Amino acid sequence: MEARVKWVEDLSFIGESSSGHQVVMDGNSGDKAPSPMELLLVAAGGCSGIDVVSILQKGRHQVTDCEVKLTSKRREEAPRLFTDINLHFIVSGKDLSDKIVERAVQLSAEKYCSVSLMLGKAANITHSFEIKESE
Repeated sequence: MEARVKWVEDLSFIGESSSGHQVVMDGNSGDKAPSPMELLLVAAGGCSGIDVVSILQKGRHQVTDCEVKLTSKRREEAPRLFTDINLHFIVSGKDLSDKIVERAVQLSAEKYCSVSLMLGKAANITHSFEIKESE
């Protein structure tokens, strides 16, 4: 995997993935675009969300929606690393049990989500979830 990051102006950069997709980043506390740390948090949610939905679908469970709300704490001093991250999954579907969703979240956290597993080397990562019944 490769990527490229190009300076645009001020502290704004454009990142381009090896698949050709671009994302703007801003070092001015997210003034013009997400900061790199914000994107890292979003990446953890995206990676874990993809895992949970995929696991539920492969188990032939009727999942209709999945949202991941992330909260975090960072060190005050440089480097301003994440110290704590919580991923809260809001999963909607038909006849989803706590056991089924808990297992999908656990598999993502312990086995599949490369982003969270990597971040877990530096930060305390926790997971929680709730289920909403779809009509």
